[in-house]
Amino acid sequence: MNNEQDTGRNERHEQRMARKKDIVDEKIASAQTEKGLLLIHTGNGKGKSSSAFGVLARAIGHGFNCAVIQFVKSRSDSGEEALFQKFPEQVSWQVMGEGFTWETQDRERDKRAAEAAWVEACKKLADPAIDLVILDEFTYAFKFGWLELEPVIDVLRQRPPMQHVIITGRAAPPALIEAADTVTEMGMVKHAFQQGIKAMPGVEY
Repeated sequence: MNNEQDTGRNERHEQRMARKKDIVDEKIASAQTEKGLLLIHTGNGKGKSSSAFGVLARAIGHGFNCAVIQFVKSRSDSGEEALFQKFPEQVSWQVMGEGFTWETQDRERDKRAAEAAWVEACKKLADPAIDLVILDEFTYAFKFGWLELEPVIDVLRQRPPMQHVIITGRAAPPALIEAADTVTEMGMVKHAFQQGIKAMPGVEY
């Protein structure tokens, strides 16, 4: 590419970025509402909980009080729990699941665990002192019929106005997606487990 072509390309880029800046600035100026957000991380891809815990780290940095309730996991040896337990004044962390459903093979037991976890979640969702609530792997409560969806949505809508909530898990139901402010669907392109590679600490847990 000669100097004349390079100059022309730079000028076109500058013009495009100036137009884009005007559009972005206008959108930023018009976004004046402040409220607690309901976010959903769903889809078959890896990273739903990991992304939520990344937001948790950000929230701690801002001095937020946070709560995590895990609806499926039963293990307490994850790297994220080990890290966030170092912030006991800011993070309440409750592992309340019975483990993967194919391991428990007991729907009633799983249902009782989910109901107990939801009781604890309701306490957090009613507390204006808690700035961020993460309901990890919560969507499975609806997929397997452990909880009724509409009463849950009612509780989410009635939470303190500035409280943020993140829900993770596959197959988020349409009504929950409709109630959310931000929804991210993570797709799986490739996963190491498909190649016979075991779950590795620091990456998978």
